[in-house]
Amino acid sequence: MARFEMHDAGIGANAQAEILFELGMMYATGRDCDVDLIAAHKWFNIAAIKGSARAAELRAELSATMSKPEIARALREAREWMTVH
Repeated sequence: MARFEMHDAGIGANAQAEILFELGMMYATGRDCDVDLIAAHKWFNIAAIKGSARAAELRAELSATMSKPEIARALREAREWMTVH
């Protein structure tokens, strides 16, 4: 699988947040993939960290529909991604 490094591509922070937000939307809605709420939460969380207020709102809405273990897994996956990237 190809790995895309956003910091190497010269993409600004706002664009990064938008791309990450779109990943969250893709998984939340099942656009071109299966719906995966854990992955959606993960990407919304990372986008929120990068400055997307809309991602923070949708992450909160999504959290209301998820179990505590699901949220914990999504947070763990987001931390792991942030550590690597």
